[in-house]
Amino acid sequence: MQGVSMSQRPYHIDVMISAKAIAARIEDLARLIRDEYKDTDKLVVVGLLRGSFVFIADLVRELEMNVEVDFLEASSYGNATESSREVKILKDLRGAIEGRDVLVVEDIVDTGHTLTAVLELLRSRHPRKLETIALLDKPARREVPLKATWTGFEIPDAFVVGYGIDFAQANRNLPYIGTVVFDDVVVEGEVFEDEGTPEPST
Repeated sequence: MQGVSMSQRPYHIDVMISAKAIAARIEDLARLIRDEYKDTDKLVVVGLLRGSFVFIADLVRELEMNVEVDFLEASSYGNATESSREVKILKDLRGAIEGRDVLVVEDIVDTGHTLTAVLELLRSRHPRKLETIALLDKPARREVPLKATWTGFEIPDAFVVGYGIDFAQANRNLPYIGTVVFDDVVVEGEVFEDEGTPEPST
């Protein structure tokens, strides 16, 4: 009997953080960032693809300062249900950051392996200042000692999607953060129960 893959199981999404709450929090975070970088001529804002693309777009519009946007893609996920510890750089920055002020924008800090690897890479390029911001933080999942400079929301160990975060490349366009709840699946007389909290690809 063939099993049912995680991405094929029926599920529904419950709203965890509304679009209105996200927008209000981004306004607050933008004020903190402006204060931190008030003496910066041009801030380099580095978005970690793919999950941060919605967050970074809304954030830079609230910053009201001179910014240069760049992107880096690092993956420790794929379509598996657990975050791997091996981090691969799939797309590097286009510009140099030596001597510059840099803000790394992440969608969600989970085990911490991806962001740790990215920060090690960027520090080796000698920026003047390097800070981080994450929309979501799951401290219960952390496997390395890491905390973003600024965090939008601390959340429990739940499987979340929306606002740029996907499940098997779906649901990135939801305007809110939602919790994926798997429904029981009956296949040839067998019931497949919820197997835990798989993680999204970045």
